[in-house]
Amino acid sequence: MSLLRQTGRHSCIWRRPIANPLRSSRGCTLQTRIQINQRPYSGGPAKSGLTKFVQLSEEVEDAIRTNKPVVALESTIYTHGALGRDLPDLLNSVVRQHGAVPATIGVLDGVPKVGLESQEIDRMVQEGAKKISRRDLAYFVGTGMNGRKLHGGTTIAGTMLLAQAAGIRVFGTGGLGGVHRGGENTMDVSADLTELGRTRVAVISSGPKGFLDLPRTMEYLETQGVLVATFADGRKGNVDLPAFWARESGIKSPFVLEDEKQAAAIILAQERLGIDSGLLFANPIPAEYEIPREVMDKIIDTAVREAAEKGFSGNENTPYILQRIGQLSEGRSAPANLHLVQSNVARAARVAVELCKLETGDAAAKSHHQPAPPIFPTQDQSTQTLPEVKETSSRADILVAGSVALDLNCNFHNDRYVEPKPMSPVLHTSNPAGITQSIGGVGHNVALAAQSIHRDLKSHNSTQNYAHLLTHHSAGATILTSMEKNGLDTAYIRQLGPEYASARTAQYVAVNDADKNLFTAMADMAILTSHSFPTYWSSIVHATKPKWLVVDGNWSPKDIHNWIKAGEQNGAKVAFEPVSTVKAAGLFPKGHDLPLFPKVTISLATPNQYELSAMYTAARENGYMDSISWFSVIDAFGMHGGARDRFVRLTSAEMTDAGIPVQSVQMLPYIPTIITKMGEKGALLTTILKPDDPRLFDAEHERYILTRAPVGHPDVGGVYMRLYPAVEQVGTPISVNGMGDTFLGTLVAGLALGGRTEDLIDVAQNAAVMTLKSHLSVSPDLGALGQKLLAVCGRENVLGRI
Repeated sequence: MSLLRQTGRHSCIWRRPIANPLRSSRGCTLQTRIQINQRPYSGGPAKSGLTKFVQLSEEVEDAIRTNKPVVALESTIYTHGALGRDLPDLLNSVVRQHGAVPATIGVLDGVPKVGLESQEIDRMVQEGAKKISRRDLAYFVGTGMNGRKLHGGTTIAGTMLLAQAAGIRVFGTGGLGGVHRGGENTMDVSADLTELGRTRVAVISSGPKGFLDLPRTMEYLETQGVLVATFADGRKGNVDLPAFWARESGIKSPFVLEDEKQAAAIILAQERLGIDSGLLFANPIPAEYEIPREVMDKIIDTAVREAAEKGFSGNENTPYILQRIGQLSEGRSAPANLHLVQSNVARAARVAVELCKLETGDAAAKSHHQPAPPIFPTQDQSTQTLPEVKETSSRADILVAGSVALDLNCNFHNDRYVEPKPMSPVLHTSNPAGITQSIGGVGHNVALAAQSIHRDLKSHNSTQNYAHLLTHHSAGATILTSMEKNGLDTAYIRQLGPEYASARTAQYVAVNDADKNLFTAMADMAILTSHSFPTYWSSIVHATKPKWLVVDGNWSPKDIHNWIKAGEQNGAKVAFEPVSTVKAAGLFPKGHDLPLFPKVTISLATPNQYELSAMYTAARENGYMDSISWFSVIDAFGMHGGARDRFVRLTSAEMTDAGIPVQSVQMLPYIPTIITKMGEKGALLTTILKPDDPRLFDAEHERYILTRAPVGHPDVGGVYMRLYPAVEQVGTPISVNGMGDTFLGTLVAGLALGGRTEDLIDVAQNAAVMTLKSHLSVSPDLGALGQKLLAVCGRENVLGRI
């Protein structure tokens, strides 16, 4: 069984806090304000006033302080949204796999930030970030000081300015702005050119955008004192300056670069000579994605003419022209844009690494980075360390995407206290306890339970996989060793390298009372919310094509839905484990849509009663229960009167008064099968029955039919509600940790073998009891239930399966 998980260190904690009116109350909390020039010979913080307002992420601040290679990335390329929402993760991954630290730059909540996280960029996009350059910075920052928090995606000029303030010397981007056609009359000249003339940052791009007046752009750069050189890529003699989509523009490049090492030496020479202007290193688009110049010239001429006729100018001109070029090229320009920017960013990272080597020596440069295997392989790296996950020859039974953690289990000992002995730990002091360490985490426990119970069923060829994140530290290594020892497939676990300086492997500390019931707990699962690789994860689901995909709630709300979407696209049924009341709400974030029955993307959820309430509250408060479609499904259940009496009959007055039955019914349009774990009171199954479900016509199941749909409804036959009493009352449990995870792992193991939910719940409860009697998060004896599970799954009638 393989679990996909992320382990790393947080990238957001305040270091060296400084009184400042721009301190943001939102977004990443681990920020550092720049105080000094941290780069020898670099442009450094060019303006002392500017550096007081710029915030650095901890990872970027650490990289600059310790002279690691850093690559600046602009944010306008993300905020205009043309290349997709996964682009920030993609470009960050490209930078890392080539040995450097990515530093996306922009203005968030009125504060210039260097090292934006993916979730911050996503918020900027969702909340309408504006395109900003040098001239706009004071307005956005000043407006923020005045209480109105604005977001801005920085252009090349704006990014260069902030990169220099942070001490970053290499910047990878797409295409440079320049002199627009007719610019000799309109004076429409991009601020990118003047910024290159006064800000010492090396910009790696595919040359000026192809629709500009390239000869005048080159003349302007020469006047500004900007060195322009083009990478030869194996070509001999003079080479052309690239023209964005085309490798050749017809204009000879002033200088030619043989490789990244030469580029790095030029950067260092520029600094040591004290020349303040920037450098433009042109990187031709990969040949396989080039659009020939003769083709693009016709398209560009049409787009530019139309823009002039319609009166577009200033910062509205370029977006319109790019949009029309995309339309006129019949979509060819978009993939070309994507691959050229990946190529530029990869080259920028290699230049930054070579620059670091020049300053610190090869050994020092090599010691600080051993990049994680590529997550998004670029065109020229797809055959290296970790190629894109290939489709397997057989379909997996289960893929678990969730957390794995180092667990500390603290059991309160009250034997030293005089009568009456306290049953719970005493607050505000230390308490005697028995403390044990194990490998846990919800996803890990679910995977291990399914693996353990399948272990003796090898004739059935069951396969499980696990996906997660780990750090390179000893904690991550300990977890990997333990998982491999237990027979868990670790192929899809991502171990983040030392370049993820802020990442921490997940850990969980449970404090239990004298009866071994949970008193309180602390969980550090931030690695799953701080790092996001959705394209890579999707490739795992596509490669394994699992029957069941289990997603736990430790991921960010965005990534919970990334996983669910990947499951839907690859034909997997999705089971959601809420984890906690706080994380349960992540399934229903504000502003997101979930498909409703019968086209649901989540087949099963297994909350406890408190997590069910949290899910219900989030769905209700965030508008999921306001739609006509939701009401239509609820109306189809046929529950028009006397609901309380039926709820009490099928559960109890106590459960009904707690709202458990009604909450589970109202969640069914989004999750058609919900099993609410009730501890010693058992488990409550609530599920939608389709019109042909045999339980509607079986006398044995008649007493569990809560409602019947109107005759002839095409999708709904009724609602089935069944309370399963606890299979055993355990007098003195050893540990409650992992009990619910064991329940779900066993249940999904049975479902993957073709079992029916209603037949599997008692087997799952038996497994949970075994864990309740164990010191470990998952009982090592679950294999004893294998034959029982197989017998339950051997029934021929499968029409009622979810």
